[in-house]
Amino acid sequence: MHRIASLVLLVALTAGCGIALTAGCSVRDRARSSPDRPSPSVILSSETAMVDDPPGTVGCALLGAAITAGSLMTPGVVDDVVAATRDADAPLADAATRLGDAYKIAVAAAGKADEPDKVAAVGAAASDMSGVCAESGLKTAG
Repeated sequence: MHRIASLVLLVALTAGCGIALTAGCSVRDRARSSPDRPSPSVILSSETAMVDDPPGTVGCALLGAAITAGSLMTPGVVDDVVAATRDADAPLADAATRLGDAYKIAVAAAGKADEPDKVAAVGAAASDMSGVCAESGLKTAG
């Protein structure tokens, strides 16, 4: 099941660029064509705004929205998820840190041969964090 979730995340990450990243769409291309902030589908509206109780609730909700929207590689999205887990318990905060680190590495790999692998690592880290959210009883999607 975990393998399927990782594959779904990878497909969602690459969906905006066609079938595969190797088809000519890099992190840099997506950053240039993306708005400065994530799409409204990733931002929690006032109608769905949540109290971060227990800590990490908002971070997990943001992660779920980003996974659903396929916007993990949109500038600012992962940073918002990481920031929202600042006060969460250690397992969740650690998973968010791994997600943030993977994102930074993927952005640095833009245009390089290993970029697809680094972007896939972001999907894997997001899948891992989603599992930690679930284990903590925090909702990530739907």
